[in-house]
Amino acid sequence: MSDLDTAASRSSRSIVRPRRGAGKILPEHARAHNRSLVMQALFHDGAMSRADLARETALTRVTISDLVGGLIADGLVVEQGMREAAGPGKPAMLVDLDRAGHRIVGLDLSGSAEFVGAVLTLDGDIEARASVPVPTDLDHAVGAVLSLARTLVADAAAPVLGIGVGTPGVVDAAGVVLAAPGLGWDHLDLGSILGEAVGLPVIVANDANAAVLAERTFGGAGDDIILVKVGRGVGAGLLTGGEPLRGARSAAGEIGHVTVGTDGGPECACGKIGCLEAWISVPSLSARIDASDDADREGLLRDAGERLGIALAPIVGALDLSEVVLSGPPELLDGTLARAAAETVRTRTLATFHDELQVRMTEQGEDIVLRGAAVMVLSGRLGVS
Repeated sequence: MSDLDTAASRSSRSIVRPRRGAGKILPEHARAHNRSLVMQALFHDGAMSRADLARETALTRVTISDLVGGLIADGLVVEQGMREAAGPGKPAMLVDLDRAGHRIVGLDLSGSAEFVGAVLTLDGDIEARASVPVPTDLDHAVGAVLSLARTLVADAAAPVLGIGVGTPGVVDAAGVVLAAPGLGWDHLDLGSILGEAVGLPVIVANDANAAVLAERTFGGAGDDIILVKVGRGVGAGLLTGGEPLRGARSAAGEIGHVTVGTDGGPECACGKIGCLEAWISVPSLSARIDASDDADREGLLRDAGERLGIALAPIVGALDLSEVVLSGPPELLDGTLARAAAETVRTRTLATFHDELQVRMTEQGEDIVLRGAAVMVLSGRLGVS
C-alpha cells in the first residue's frame, strides 16, 4: 500500500460520523398522531359523526370511538346531539371541538408604542383586547408583558388553553428570546417566565413566524410561502411543505439586514449601509416620502419594491415558493411597491416556474400576529394547524 493510500485509510478511520436517530415509533406517539388527525378534521370541517371521522381520517371505527371518548373526557370535544334523520335507521350523534369551552390569549410585542393582546376563540375570533405602553425603561418590559397577560387571562370568558406570544427578535424552539435588541432582551427565557407567572402553557415565537401561521390557517395561503412583515423593522416567516422553517440557529427569515444593491444607500441601525430594513421599514420609507415631492412618491415606492424583490428572488428560487404575502401599512406596501417586488422577483428567477408568482397583501390586517399566536397554541396543545 502506498503512503497516500495509508494516509487516506487512517483519515477515513478517524472521521466519526454520528448515526442518525432511527427512533422507534411508540404506541403513545401513534395515539398522539391519531388524536391530532381527529382534532384537525373537527377544527376544519366542523361537527361530524364518529363514522364521518373514521372515513375522513382513514382510522377504524373502534379507534375513532376510543379517541373521541378520550377527548370528551379531557374536555376538548363535546357531543352536540343527533344529526337530523335523513332516512331509515338511528340518526348519528355529532361531535365537535368544545369551541365554547376554551379560549386562547395572544400577545403581539412587535409594536413600537404598545404591547397588544387579545382573548381569542378557537376559531381565531377576537373577543376582548387590551394593551400596555412599551416602557421607556426597557428593564420594565417583561413586567409590562406579565401585567398584560394577567389582565387578558382574567378577562377570558372560559378556561384559557394557553398563551401564544409573537415577539421581535430571534426566538428558539424552547421560547427563549436569543436576541431582541429593540427590547433589550438577550437570551431571555420569556416562555418560562410567563408560564410560571400565569400558570398556563406558553408558546413564544418571532412575530413574523407567528404571522405566517395565521395566514395559512385563517387566510387560506398555500404550503410554500414567505410572509414579509414590514413595520419598525423587516422580518419574514417561511413555510415549506406547510411546516415552519426555523433554520439552524432559529434565525430563518431574518432578511432585514440583507444588503440590497451595490449602490450604497441609507445607513442601517445595525451599522451597515443599504440593508433592506434601512430601505423599506415603515419609519425609513415614510421619512423619505415625507421629505420628497408628491411626484417622487411613486418612484420611491417602486424603488423600495425593487429592493424587496432583490432580497426575495434567491429565496423564492431556492425554495420554489408559490406566493409572497406582505403584512404592514397598505398605503405603503399595496399597489406600486408590491407590483415592483413581484416583477423584480420574476425577472431574477426562472421564468418558467415563477411567472405567475403572487405578491399580495394579507387580509388579516393588524391582528395577524395575535391570530398567529392563537394558531401556535392550537398546534402546540391540540395538534391543529
